[in-house]
Amino acid sequence: MFMRIDKLQAELPKPKRADPNAAAALQELLGGKFGEMSTLNNYMYQSFNFRNKSKVMPFYSLVASITAEELGHVELVANGITMLANGPSPEKEHKGDISQAPFEDMKDIRSAASFLHAGGGAMPVDSNGLPWNGTFVFSTGNLVLDLLHNFFLECGARMHKLRVYETLSDPTGREVCGYLLVRGSVHAHAYALALKKLTGVEMEKMLPTPNIDLSKIPESQKYLDEGSHRRLYTWGEETYREMEAVWGGGEKALPGDPPGDLEVVSGHPDGGKIDELKGASSAFTTDYDPSEIFEIASKLHAKL
Repeated sequence: MFMRIDKLQAELPKPKRADPNAAAALQELLGGKFGEMSTLNNYMYQSFNFRNKSKVMPFYSLVASITAEELGHVELVANGITMLANGPSPEKEHKGDISQAPFEDMKDIRSAASFLHAGGGAMPVDSNGLPWNGTFVFSTGNLVLDLLHNFFLECGARMHKLRVYETLSDPTGREVCGYLLVRGSVHAHAYALALKKLTGVEMEKMLPTPNIDLSKIPESQKYLDEGSHRRLYTWGEETYREMEAVWGGGEKALPGDPPGDLEVVSGHPDGGKIDELKGASSAFTTDYDPSEIFEIASKLHAKL
C-alpha cells in the first residue's frame, strides 16, 4: 500500500505569469514516452510482478522504493503544469457575462484541451496532447532485462528534461526540471549499479547520458549541494533498506558530482508546500462562487 503526504517533494516557486504553452512543454515530462507516468508505471508493474523477491530482496527493494518516489514525481510535474497554465491568478471576469469571451486567448494556445477539458490543469498526455498509454510499460519478469530497460528509460528521461529545460524561462518549470534531473540521475545510477552487481558490467561508466554536468544548471545545484544525488529513500518500512546492498557498500557519487558515499535514508525527504491554485468562476472552476464553497465547507467541517 502507499501513504500519501500533503507535500511536494520539492517546493516550486510561483510563476511570473500564466504561460499555457510552457505548461504544454512540461507535459512531455508527465505523459511523454520517457515521462514520469512511464517511469512510475514501468517500476510499479515490475514491482507487482517481481519473481522470487524474498531471494533477491535488494533488487526488489530498489525497484519498489523508486516506484514510491515516482508517484511523487508525477505529482510534482502535474503541479508545475497547473501553476504555469494559470499563472499567479487565473481569474478573468467580465462581470459574469461569459458572452464577452473572457478566455478568448485559450483557443490559440498550443494545447487547447488543457483548458477546454481540464480547466487549465494537467492531463495524462505528452507535449503534443497525445495520451499516455500502457504500451510504454516494460515488465518481462527477467530481472536483468527489466533493469536494463529502466536504465535506458532514465537516460531517455534525462534527455527530455534537458531539452524541456532549454525551452523554459519561467522559474516554476525550470525548478521542476532542475530537481528531476538530479533525482533521475540517482535512479539511472541505481539501476546501473544493480546491473553491475548482477552481471559485472560497469554500466555506471556510461553515466551521465547525455553527458552534461548538472552543476551547469543553477536549479540543480542546490540539490547537489545538499547531497540529494547520493540518497535513496525507503519511503516507508525499514524492509526497503535491503537496497543498501546495491546503493551503498562503499559505492561513491558519480565523477563530476559532489563527492561522497551513497546512502539509503529511512522515510522520505522533507519536501515543500503545495501551491494552492485559485479558482476562476467564469471558467466554472469551481462552479460555485468561492464564498459559497467556503460556507459549505465550514458547515461540513462543523459536523466532524
